[in-house]
Order: sequence, then C-alpha cells, then structure tokens
Amino acid sequence: MKIELPEQSYRYVTENSQECDSETAFVLTAQNEKYLQNAKENDAHSIIKIEEIASLFRVNEIKIVGITGTNGKTTTASAIYSFLLDLGYKTAMQGTRGLFMNDAVCEGKTLTTPSVLNTYRHIYQAVEAGCEYFIMEVSSHAIVQKRVEGLNFALKILTNITQDHLDYHKTIEDYIYVKNSFFADECKKLINKDEERAKFNFKNAYTYGIENPATYRLMAYSLNEGSSGIIQHFQEIVPFTASLHGFFNLYNLMAAISAVHLLTEKTLEEVADVVDNFAGVSGRMEQVCQAPNVIVDFAHTPDGMQQVLNALKEKELLVVFGAGGDRDKLKRPLMGRVAASLAKKVFITSDNPRNEDPEAIVNDILSGIEDRSDVIIELNRRKAIELALDSQEDEEVVVILGKGDEAHQIIYNQKFVFDDRDIVRELLNL
Repeated sequence: MKIELPEQSYRYVTENSQECDSETAFVLTAQNEKYLQNAKENDAHSIIKIEEIASLFRVNEIKIVGITGTNGKTTTASAIYSFLLDLGYKTAMQGTRGLFMNDAVCEGKTLTTPSVLNTYRHIYQAVEAGCEYFIMEVSSHAIVQKRVEGLNFALKILTNITQDHLDYHKTIEDYIYVKNSFFADECKKLINKDEERAKFNFKNAYTYGIENPATYRLMAYSLNEGSSGIIQHFQEIVPFTASLHGFFNLYNLMAAISAVHLLTEKTLEEVADVVDNFAGVSGRMEQVCQAPNVIVDFAHTPDGMQQVLNALKEKELLVVFGAGGDRDKLKRPLMGRVAASLAKKVFITSDNPRNEDPEAIVNDILSGIEDRSDVIIELNRRKAIELALDSQEDEEVVVILGKGDEAHQIIYNQKFVFDDRDIVRELLNL
C-alpha cells in the first residue's frame, strides 16, 4: 500500500518493495529489510528508515497506549477506549476488531497489530481527527517482528502470560521472554501483579491486582448480576459496578480503570463512575440467547477457556469448541482437558482448520481427555452447534468457544461465511 506524503522529494512511501518506483520511497523496517535489493531494482526513489518519517506521521503528537498479554487485550483496550470517550477525551483504538476513532468504526478487522507503516498511518489519522489518545493491542508476533518500532508509548500494559502461539515461538520460555521484553525499558508501565511470569523494569512501573498488594488493588468484589468491586489506591477507596461477567473480567476492568487514572487528570472516582457504561466486547462472553441460554466467546487457549467456563461454573455446561489449524499444537490436549473437566458434555468440532486435517486436530484435543463418555465428535461446526442445542435441557448453558465474533471459517486458504451467533439464531429461529 502506497501512502502519499506531500511536500517531500518523493511523492509516496511504501513498505512493499514491489510498489517502488521513481516517485516512491522504500520505508526500511525490521520486517522488510530482506527486500531492500528488490526495492532498488524497482528504482525506488530512495531508501528511508521508519524513524526518519515518524515526525511526518505525527506519531509523537498523541499519547500511545500499548497492551499485550495472552488474554484480555481486546477487552482491556476496548474498556480504556470506552472510559476515555465517556470522560470527554477524543480517542482512537487499533486492534483485532479494527480501527475505531471517536466512537466510529474506521476500518474493519485486521491483524492484532498491523505493519509499522499502517500503524503510523492510523496514528496520523487519529491526530488529524483531534485524538489525544491512541490505544493499541500489541501481539507477541509484533514485538518479535518490531512492528512497534519508532513508537514512544505513554503507557504499556501487561494483562497476563499463558500458553499460546507456540507454533511461532516454539517454546513457552521464548514466548514469556518476548512478552516481558516489551516492558524492559523505562517508560511508564502497568503490570498485572498476580502474573507470576511477569518480569519488567521497575522504573516507572505501576501494578494492579486482586490477590497481591499492588498500586491498584481490588479489595472486594461481587460477581452477581455482572460484577462490582472496591479499588484501593493508596488512601483512596472507590467502588465500581460493571455489566461484565466473570472473574477474569475483573482483571480487565482493573487494568482499564488503573490505566485511565494514570493517563488522565481525572480522579479515581471519576473514572469508576463511567465503568458501568461499558457493555463489553462483541463475541466475548456474549449471550446470544437467554432462553435457552447460549453464550459465545473468543476463548481459544487453555487458560482462556478455563476462565470463561469457571465464570459459569454454577451452571451445567455443554461446550462446543475446536482448535485452529496451522497453530500451536501443544495447547490442544490442554484445551481438551479443560473442557472435559468443567463441562457436563463436550462437542469437539472444527474451528479454522486452515491447511490441517480436521480429524488430526480433533485427535490432538482428544489426547488430553481420559474419560470420553461425554464427548461427541462432529467435524461440521454447524452440526456440532445443532447437536448441542438439541441436547440442551432446562437450566443447561451451551457455550460455543474459539471464534467469538469472527464472521468466517477458514478452510485451506478460503474464507467461508460463518458466524457462531448467526448459526445459533438461525437454528433457534430467532
């Protein structure tokens, strides 16, 4: 993608060496440096480093907040975005769900963290729109590939570190190291104090937590009819209420409340007052139907599944899930073990099989389940959902995990229209 930059010796900039020509400068990044020769062969106007054009994209004219962690990035980012808007600040948010600006959708779903130049472009758009804050999710891939180079963060946030993406990082130790490397500098940071795997530079570090002493500590909480809690920040003690369900969402809310308090001049009480306005994120603990009770969630890691299912542990659960193809295989048996231990009945199906054999993926999941008497295998995801709904009785809850608000299923290299929520509505004639 070419981006036009006025009043320069070149007319356009691009990260793609194939797009270079006499009017287009090649922006050299850690991701594309192996294509430098190709850019020259395509008569690139010039070669410039990403840092050299940061000022042209006005990246230092806005407060950038970066959020990383295995789970909770999207909800935490969305909560911060919501709170800031409600407090009167113009704000933009970039992440898994797309680009949002001042309560409007600007771009649809994309990578959790886009390429460097695309992020710069989004920041420029935000500055032009008068935004004071730019909230972004930062994936482990983006940290390794330096897709956040040249950005000065006003605040970095760690949600948690559990197993994921070992197809890319190879070992859990490497994955933990990558996540923690984001917090090795001296910029302001906010760390989950209850995350035992967290290692960070203590300079300018603040913490939040429930179980351990922290800068922002949840003194008490309730999970009845949503959630509520009492936060202690030194001598301040402030209550809040929220419509979000689940113990894990208390951490997301704590991170968001703490972040907004650190970023703004608002009092903790003023921040807490807008928490209840946040309705949550589509596809995250989303109740598609109340009677019968059907919930859809994006959880696709062992820890994410456990958090969601534990949030519903007072109910009898019928769980539908699979695992993504061409992704971390080591987490599959762990996901099977979690589902079998917390569900009354398990329906194992396809997620996004991509280029893998769906049966092989299912067998990986089954290897973590000893007692399979309450396990049903149905590779067709629509049929698996239908079987779960047909089996549902009385107060049982059908929980469909893995895809959340995704609108497609990926089989080989093709995307087929498929939204768990739409399937449920269709099957129940809603």
